[in-house]
Amino acid sequence: MRVLLIATNRHDKLQSRMNAQPMPIGLAYIAGHLDHGRHQVKVLDLMFSDDHLSDVESAVQEFQPEMVGVSVRNLSNHSYLNTQWALPISKEVIDRIRSLSNAVIVCGGPAFSILPRECFEFLGPDLGLAGDAGETFATLVDRLEVGEPDYFDLPGLVYKKDGQTLRNEGYCTSEFAKPPRLEDLDMARYNKAGFGIGILTQLSSFSYPADASQVQIDESAWRVIRPIDDVVAEVKDMKERFGMKKVFFIANGFNLPLDHAKSLCRELIDSNVNVRWNTNLAPFNCDTELIGVMKEAGCGLVMMGNRSGNPYDQDSISEVTSRLTEVCRMCDEGDLHYNIGKVFGEPGETRETVDQKLDFLRSINPAMANLRVGVSVMPGTEVAAIAKEEGLIEDESELVKPTFYIAEGVRDWIVDYLKEQTGRNPRWNLS
Repeated sequence: MRVLLIATNRHDKLQSRMNAQPMPIGLAYIAGHLDHGRHQVKVLDLMFSDDHLSDVESAVQEFQPEMVGVSVRNLSNHSYLNTQWALPISKEVIDRIRSLSNAVIVCGGPAFSILPRECFEFLGPDLGLAGDAGETFATLVDRLEVGEPDYFDLPGLVYKKDGQTLRNEGYCTSEFAKPPRLEDLDMARYNKAGFGIGILTQLSSFSYPADASQVQIDESAWRVIRPIDDVVAEVKDMKERFGMKKVFFIANGFNLPLDHAKSLCRELIDSNVNVRWNTNLAPFNCDTELIGVMKEAGCGLVMMGNRSGNPYDQDSISEVTSRLTEVCRMCDEGDLHYNIGKVFGEPGETRETVDQKLDFLRSINPAMANLRVGVSVMPGTEVAAIAKEEGLIEDESELVKPTFYIAEGVRDWIVDYLKEQTGRNPRWNLS
C-alpha cells in the first residue's frame, strides 16, 4: 500500500518571540513502525514549505497514495496576544487531498488526541486515532491493505457510523520500541532550528500539581519511560548520521523520576557522546546533584513553567513559589541557564497576586521569562470547570478553538500593566 504521511505543523515561534521549529518526532515514529518492505511510504513535512498546499497537491499527484496519515501537533499557539488557531491549516490540507484523491485519510497526533471527536468533526477525515499510535497505525495500514474491514476494535479509533461520530474506549498506546525514521525529514535544517533535534526520554499523563502539597507523582501516570541505553544509542546514532549539534530531550519533566534523570545524565557522561542539549524541568522534585550532572552531561538550558498553586489559597501560592525559587537558586549556583514561564489572570488573580509574581520574577535571573496573559483553557482541567461555571463556555467541546480565561478582577487592566512591566526588562517576553 502507498502511504503518505503529512506533518501539518507550521508554527515556528516559541513564546511568540523565539524561532523554534520542532521536528515532527511523532510522525517519524509512525513512519518507523510501518513495514517498509510491505508498503511504500512517503513523508511530507510542511514546516519549511513556502506554499504548503501546493506541496501537498504535488505529493498527492506524484505519489498517488492509497492512505494518508495526517499528524496534528497543536490546537493553537496558546498566545492570548497573538492567537493562532492551528486546526484550519490541517483542514485545508485534508480538503485539498479530498479534491485530488480517494485515499483513506487518517488523523492523529497530540492535538487530535486532546479532543478526538471534536477534531474529527472539524477536520473531516475518514478515521482518527487518539493516543500514541505507532503500532496501532501500522496495524490499521496492514488491515486496510488486505481489505480487512474488521479494524473497528482498535482502541482510540474515531469514525463515523450512521451519521454519528463514534470513538472507541481508551487510547492507542506505544512502547516506542522501534526507532523514529528520520531520513525522510530535512535533518540539516532541523539541526539549525530551535532548541535542538527532539529525542524522547519519557511521556506522562499527569499535570504539575496545582496544590503545593501534592508533589508526589503516581508513577502509573507514565505512558512510557524509555530505557536509558536506547536513549543514549539514539543520541549517538543521530550524531553520527546527521552531524547533530544539539538535542532537545522530550519529557513532561526531565527530572521525573529523579533517579532516572540522574542515571541518564551519568550514562551520557560515561559514554562521552559530547552533545549540547535542552529540556523541560519540572519546578519541583529537584536537587543540586541533578543540576550538577545535567550540566556535566551537556545541558545548556532548561525550561520551567507552572501554575501558582491553588488560586484561592495564599499559603499554597507562597509554597509553590518557594519551591520554584529554590529550583532557580540551584540552577543559578550550578550555572545552568533556565527559561521560566508565569501565567497571569488565573482564577482568583488580584492586583496583589500579580505583583507577587512580578516580584518573584525580579528576584531570579532567568535567560528569559515568558509572561502569559490568561490561561489557555484545556479540557479536563480545573480552569475548564471554572470557565464552564462562570459561563465562559457552555461545554468543553468548545475548547477545540483557542479559549482564554482571565480573572474578572484583573481583566480590564492586566494587558496594559504587563506591557509596561515587560518594556522595562529585555529578558521578559509577553504573550
